[in-house]
Amino acid sequence: MKTLRLLTALALGGGLVLAGDYWHSNGAGWLAEADISSAAVAAERTPLYYRDPSGAPLWAAGPKKDDRGRDYLPVYDDDGAAVAPAPPKAQAASPRKILYYRNPMGLPDTSSVPKKDPMGMDYVAVYEGDDADDGTVKLSPGKIQRAGVKSEPVARRSIRVSVKAPGTIQLDERRVSVIAMRAESFVQKVADVTTGTRVKAGQPLMEIYSSAVASAAAEYLATITSKTVGGVEMYGRGSRQRLVNLDVPETVIAEMDKTRTAPVAIRWSAPRDGVVLERNAIEGMRANPGDVLFRIADTSVVWALVDVAERDLGNIAVGQSVAVRARSFPGRSFIGTIAVVYPQVNRDTRTVRVRIELANPDAVLLPDMYVDADIDTADAAPVLAIQDSAVLDTGSRQAVLVDKGEGRFEPREVKLGRRGGGYVEVRQGLADGEAVVTSANFLIDAESNLKAALKGFGEAASQATDAGPGDATGDRK
Repeated sequence: MKTLRLLTALALGGGLVLAGDYWHSNGAGWLAEADISSAAVAAERTPLYYRDPSGAPLWAAGPKKDDRGRDYLPVYDDDGAAVAPAPPKAQAASPRKILYYRNPMGLPDTSSVPKKDPMGMDYVAVYEGDDADDGTVKLSPGKIQRAGVKSEPVARRSIRVSVKAPGTIQLDERRVSVIAMRAESFVQKVADVTTGTRVKAGQPLMEIYSSAVASAAAEYLATITSKTVGGVEMYGRGSRQRLVNLDVPETVIAEMDKTRTAPVAIRWSAPRDGVVLERNAIEGMRANPGDVLFRIADTSVVWALVDVAERDLGNIAVGQSVAVRARSFPGRSFIGTIAVVYPQVNRDTRTVRVRIELANPDAVLLPDMYVDADIDTADAAPVLAIQDSAVLDTGSRQAVLVDKGEGRFEPREVKLGRRGGGYVEVRQGLADGEAVVTSANFLIDAESNLKAALKGFGEAASQATDAGPGDATGDRK
C-alpha cells in the first residue's frame, strides 16, 4: 500500500517536499524517506514468472491474462508465499541450459517455464544435449543404473529349435502278418494261443484240413516220386508252386520232400515273432477262402505318428533325431528318427503328420498309446544370434538397441531368423561383437519415443516465447 500511495502522489503531482519527507496530496499523512526507498527498489525488481490469479497450477514467463481477462500475478525472488519453484535459481546453478520442461507423467505437454501438473508434481527439466540429432538416445548413469540396463555382445551360436508335437503309437505296417485260408478248409485243432499271446516264428497255431490242399499235395508227391518225370525238375516245380499258392507253410512242403508222404491235416505255424492281435480260429469251424484266422504283429519296432504344426514344418526333415515320451512312463524317453513326413496338411487342424520309427525291445509301447515328441532341429553351423529379450517387436518390424557406450543407445532395425533356446538368429542389421541391450530395453525405447514426441513441442514452445511476451507461451493444459 505504501508503494501504491507513493506512485499516486507522484502521478498527481500534489506532493510537497518538507525536511526530506513527502506529504500525500490527499492529506492522509506523511511518507517517510525509508518508505520511498523501498518503493523504488520494488519498482526495479524483475518478476521471476507470473502465476494464475485464481491459484490454479498455471504459470507464464511473461505478462498474460487468464480466460476471464484477469492479469497473471508477478512472483518475485523474495516472495515466500510462491507455490511454484524458483526456476531462475535452478538455471543459474546448472552448468547446462534448460531447453524446456516436460510433463512428469510422460504426457505430450511441455512448458518453457517451471510448473506443476494437476497432481502437484513438478515438471521435469530437459537440458541441452539430452536430445541428440544422430538418432541415439542418451541416458544419465544414474538412470541406467536405476533401470537395470544390461548389454551383451552379439556372438555366433548354434540355435537349438525344439519342436514339440503330440501323437500316438501305431504298429509298423510292414511287421503285421495275417493267416487266412485260400481254399475252403476246416479247423481241426487250435493250439493254446489267444489274443495277446506272444508267439515265436514257427510256433504251431492250428491244424487245417482242406480238400484242395490235400489234392495238391498228392499231385506233388506223385510228380516227385514218378519214375518217368520224377527226375525232371520243371514237372516238380509246377506242382510245388500249386502248394505255395495255397499258402501251405514251407516247413510242411519240406517235410513232404523228406518223408514222401502227404499229411491229412496241415499244421499252420506262426510266420514271425510277435503278439497275437486277433484269433478267429475255432475248432471244428469252416473257413471260407479269405477268412482271417490269425493276425500277428511284431512290436519290436513301432511307429509314433505325431502332428506337427504347419508353422514348424520348415524345421522338420527326414532323419532328424526325436525324443518321444510316453505319458504312461514319465521320466523315460524313447529315441527315434523321422522316417516320413506325410505330403498333406490337415485342413481342420493345420498340422502335418510325421512318422517316427522307435525301437520297442521291451514292448512297453502299445498301439494307440498317447506320446509327446520333442524334435531336435538344431543346426550344427553357428549363426549370429542375440537373446530373445533384446528384440523390440511391434509385429510389423523388429528392432534392437545398440549400446554405443557413454550412455548412448541407438535403435536399429534387424531381420530375424530361427528362434530357440532363448536366442534368435540375426540375419541382417548387426555385426559380430556389437553390444545390444538385453534388459530394460523397453524403458529406453519408451524414453526414445517420448523425447521424439516432445521435441516438437519444445521447439514450438521456444518459437512462441520468442514471438513476444503477449503471445501464448509453451503452457498447455
